Amino acid sequence: MIYIIWLFLSLGSFAQNNVLFEQGNTLYNAGKYAEAIDKYETILETNVQSSDLYFNLANAHYKLDNIAPSIFYYEKALLLNPNDSDIAHNLAFAKNMTVDAIDDIPDAGFSKLVKSITNITSFNTWAKFSIAFAIGFVVLFLSYYFAHATLKKRLAFIVSLTCLFLMCVTLVLAFNKQSLDKRNNPAIVFAQESQVKSEPNNRSEEVFRLHEGTKAQVLDTVSNWKKIKLADGKTGWIPSDDIKMLNNF
Repeated sequence: MIYIIWLFLSLGSFAQNNVLFEQGNTLYNAGKYAEAIDKYETILETNVQSSDLYFNLANAHYKLDNIAPSIFYYEKALLLNPNDSDIAHNLAFAKNMTVDAIDDIPDAGFSKLVKSITNITSFNTWAKFSIAFAIGFVVLFLSYYFAHATLKKRLAFIVSLTCLFLMCVTLVLAFNKQSLDKRNNPAIVFAQESQVKSEPNNRSEEVFRLHEGTKAQVLDTVSNWKKIKLADGKTGWIPSDDIKMLNNF
């Protein structure tokens, strides 16, 4: 009985959110961007997450020249749908509005190759590949052990070793992906201008300043301060209230 009640409530909430989403789209198309944002944010308050919702919300903020929110929601949409070219295209336009010019330090050589391969898919998918190759190895090794024909034994042995090798490779990629995801804590600066300090306190030296819309990686947290790292390698401490974490869904 409780499950049925919960199901009806869920369906009602889903229908209501669809109505709000369409209302938001209608307002957006009419040029009423602030009102469209209100509709989209009402949906977010129900803990509903989707790339389409974040994308439309980002578009509305972009139309109002709200730099930080537009970049923030484009980035959120891209996290949920990383292969969407429209999101990536609009995000690039939004980044053109930012003040800070930060040069990205690209990975090079073998490190770049490993990172590119690791990011092809998720940790769970790499783990599933590893399990599949492990099962393949066991089955083929048993086939090799019990086979009588020389050709079958040789073939089963070679393919089983191949599965063993691929199992090890995908297992390493799975743990590497897990490590990369764990270290990936992006955030967007929301303060119009923020002083980045050398230590997590207001008395320490200012090392540089950041402006709204800039993206950084969060390395550590101490009290009300976050240690951040920029794409060019610079690090420092910024007040926690000046940034918003992207991975908080």
